[in-house]
Amino acid sequence: MNHTLLRFAFTFAGSLAALLALSAGSPGHADEGSDKLPPPNILWLTSEDNGPQLGCYGDAYADTPHIDELAARSLRYKMCWSNAPVCAPARTTIISGMYATSLGGENMRSSVALPTDIKLYPRVLREAGYYCTNNSKTDYNFTQADSDAGWNESGGKAHWKNRPDKSTPFFSVFNYTISHESKIRNQPHTLVHDPANAPLPSYHPDTPEVRRDWAQYYDRLTEMDTQVGRALDQIEKAGLTDSTIIFYYGDHGSGMPRSKRWPLNSGLQVPLVVHVPEAYRHLAPADYAPGGMTDRLVSFVDLAPTAITLAGSRPPQNMQGVPFMGKFDGQPKKHLFGYRGRMDERIEMVRSCTDGRFVYLRHFYPDRPYLKHVAYMFETPTTRIWKDLFDAGELNEAQARFWKTKPVEDLFDLQTDPDEVNNLASSPEHQEKLAELRNATKQWMRSTRDLGLLTEAEMHLRTKEVAPRTYALSDEFDVDGLVSAAWQASDAWQVCNAEVVGNMTQLCKNDDSAVRYWGTRGLALGLEAHRDSLPAETATAATQLLVSLLEDSNPSVRLAAVDGLMRVEDEQLQAAATKVLMRLADQPRDGYYIGIAALNVVDANRESVQVTSGQTLEAIKGKHDNAPKRGGDYVDRLLQTLRE
Repeated sequence: MNHTLLRFAFTFAGSLAALLALSAGSPGHADEGSDKLPPPNILWLTSEDNGPQLGCYGDAYADTPHIDELAARSLRYKMCWSNAPVCAPARTTIISGMYATSLGGENMRSSVALPTDIKLYPRVLREAGYYCTNNSKTDYNFTQADSDAGWNESGGKAHWKNRPDKSTPFFSVFNYTISHESKIRNQPHTLVHDPANAPLPSYHPDTPEVRRDWAQYYDRLTEMDTQVGRALDQIEKAGLTDSTIIFYYGDHGSGMPRSKRWPLNSGLQVPLVVHVPEAYRHLAPADYAPGGMTDRLVSFVDLAPTAITLAGSRPPQNMQGVPFMGKFDGQPKKHLFGYRGRMDERIEMVRSCTDGRFVYLRHFYPDRPYLKHVAYMFETPTTRIWKDLFDAGELNEAQARFWKTKPVEDLFDLQTDPDEVNNLASSPEHQEKLAELRNATKQWMRSTRDLGLLTEAEMHLRTKEVAPRTYALSDEFDVDGLVSAAWQASDAWQVCNAEVVGNMTQLCKNDDSAVRYWGTRGLALGLEAHRDSLPAETATAATQLLVSLLEDSNPSVRLAAVDGLMRVEDEQLQAAATKVLMRLADQPRDGYYIGIAALNVVDANRESVQVTSGQTLEAIKGKHDNAPKRGGDYVDRLLQTLRE
């Protein structure tokens, strides 16, 4: 069957199967004799760095026959989010069944300890009698060794075939790296897809380099599809098709810039195809229909609880996801959530939310552009040419906006604006939806006890003796106060008057250094965006408060004060701020994560830093004896960027 006929068949087959399901009884309910069946095998096939650019999701440019064939006899999820738009925090979310933000693991290539009572899903499945294998990527943001995750086997040779007793049910993961970001730019490569026909998002410039990168991306998806086909063929040849529940999904959005690393829908939406054999339809979702598409909202935090309930067990209470099939499936969600913390060497904090149609983003660092210089991302030709054209003033508004500073809030309508370029946050007719998603995001941050409300340096400072999650559950972590402070601080970028400055001043006097940090950030944002409209005495008082905060006992607060003062057009104030900044950037006792944050401030103010310090950027030694094993080279990357 050719691709056009196959895509047409999805609609017809899904509708027919849904009618048959209604007449035969809904999936998700035990059929007579189902309790006598052995537990199902579970196979997860996952590919790196790709969104739903597949034939079965309606992409006419894609060439993915094996996944399309699987989808024709399976259920596709219209909206599945990876929660994080990059591998390590996304995989941290999957393996734990918890939002990485609630563990302190949302920052790229970070290392956090887990409470001793938390079980990762492989251990739970092994306790249920499963043989668990992972081939082969781990990339969890935990201090524990990968071997502690609980796999029977994890590595390049791990395979369900290796289980000692062939009657033992297996849970097996196979991860395909051919679609990874690095593979869409590596050469030599002879293109198969015609670049002239590549579908470009409206935010990318139409250049030969961009078209080539997109064409090569689709070539890699075809190669990945072939690997998926081989795995399916192994199951069939082993006679396991009728006893194996199969998941196929991508691990976050495409590796192209403004997809990977950004918690927009373009960075979070992934394909999810689930096949349930006939004998195990009692474990399928209630709306299961071969060839069908479901509107149920699901995300990576739900995968572990779902696998556990398919195995016949209840998920551990610490897991925050909701099973979307199996014996103990839960209620459908109204919203999905996403997050971005430090992304490689760049400090950031964004939270996002969707109801399946609208996407909301809250920016806690609105003064920093969407796209900053991340060394690894700039290896892709599209990134470089896109930035060069921006610097030359040759981009249209939709293309240029992502190299500029941000609003406090974004709201996009995927139905009318699938590329997410038209911000509706100020639209009068969308205020009710804006308020709904804003409040959902706030409540989610509170209920999950979002550790991103602490700077990475502050979190490590406070959790030297306990796991970050343990600290987050303690009374010492004032999540309500921190959500309020962070929200007020970022709002100052949008609206700042004497009352707002007064509120920020009170936050700056708080005993909690994390609250003081947000108050200091709020003063800095308000002064930068609204200095000319503030009463002179108010602006002066706010500036003087920032000067006094240069001597705060907490290094994150001092750095926030520096960041604000570097943007005041007063050379004497800048010189005082630079003196503090250079100490923080030069890897003193305040540690590695303060060093990363300080170098981000240096980079944003490099000219004034050199003028007011009287030093070249080569003077920053960058010594980092306390660098962590994961992400320990980010200071070096920043220094290289600064010196280039």
